[in-house]
Amino acid sequence: MGVKLTGYINFDGNAQEALDFYYSIFGGTIDSDTFGEFNEKSGGAMPVAEEDKNKIMHATLTTEHFELMISDAPSTWPKMPEVSNITLALNGDNAETIQGYWDKLVEGGNITQPLEDAPWGDKFGSLTDKFGVNWMVDISEGTATAST
Repeated sequence: MGVKLTGYINFDGNAQEALDFYYSIFGGTIDSDTFGEFNEKSGGAMPVAEEDKNKIMHATLTTEHFELMISDAPSTWPKMPEVSNITLALNGDNAETIQGYWDKLVEGGNITQPLEDAPWGDKFGSLTDKFGVNWMVDISEGTATAST
């Protein structure tokens, strides 16, 4: 397999909603377990607080181009920070596909830099989606055209 880096996003109780949102944008396949399901599969080896049983312990969204891992933070973990210094970078040369991802990611979110022609020749923009996840989007030179 070599080496691979995969984004892993923790949510504060709304991982299933986020997973459904990202699946609606990127498609792919989902492999997922709640804390309760995992505890049952492990024969009770991992006791779970009642309020955490239906939270996502681990989910993987696998697409043609990437993998995104998602989980909820159980109630026993410290409160999740409201601000993150992590940004997911989505880039490539398929302008139509990446523009479609941008259009869906921005729904309910906030554009921090419009997706437009950049000085280096690509089309670039950034946003924070409705779950507070930061994204940088770059469409490689040769396929980039400015949004109207």
